[in-house]
Amino acid sequence: MYGWRGRIGLIVPSPNTVMEMELHKMLPKGVTIVTNRVRFPEVSVKALELMESEIERASLELLDASVDIIIFGCTLGSLFKGTGYDLKLSSMIQDKTNVKAITTATAVRLALRALGISVVSVVTPYTNEMNQKEKYFLEKEGFIVSSIKGLGYAQVLCSGRECPESVYQFARDTTIKANCDGLFISCTDFRTIEIIPILEKDLDKPVISSNQASMWMALRCLKIDDEYLEQFGRLFKLQLVFE
Repeated sequence: MYGWRGRIGLIVPSPNTVMEMELHKMLPKGVTIVTNRVRFPEVSVKALELMESEIERASLELLDASVDIIIFGCTLGSLFKGTGYDLKLSSMIQDKTNVKAITTATAVRLALRALGISVVSVVTPYTNEMNQKEKYFLEKEGFIVSSIKGLGYAQVLCSGRECPESVYQFARDTTIKANCDGLFISCTDFRTIEIIPILEKDLDKPVISSNQASMWMALRCLKIDDEYLEQFGRLFKLQLVFE
């Protein structure tokens, strides 16, 4: 039996319907999640900037819930201004709240490195414009993007309505043709948790998703490494080096 182990504060874009659900599926005993939202009315740079302006407010409100760590749970929202932007956001949150903070973009790049993935295939629900921002970020961080393909959704809510089976087929068909070390499925509003182990088996490659990487990094910061988490992919099978 576990006692109290920690509380995760989660900030998500307002239309996101997936990240909370997936993080709760992975949640270890003794850990809880409280969530706050920031406005993201459309898929655009202008909306990403609006979301950025609300992060401080959302962080301070989570502080009222006595959280132990804060996740800014948006992939594009934590990388759209290029390399170093993810760390700038987490530093801003930490400075305002005095609570450890991470972003999804930071979690993803650390997860890729932890699994030894240097050449990555990327699938997203995004438009080509947004994909290019992600490609630029990853390449500036030292990764080779062998392919990046999106579903082209320009409207919010669309990505969250995709069933895991269709995400699996899209990711498999894209990656099986790519010369890569591993697969990254981007977007915290994309259902992936059910399909990661299946993809890893079918592709014989490690698979990372935005939500999986976010939870992995948050639990590493909380010094939690439960064996049952291994069902969510190779990432959780790594021996964690706690900070």
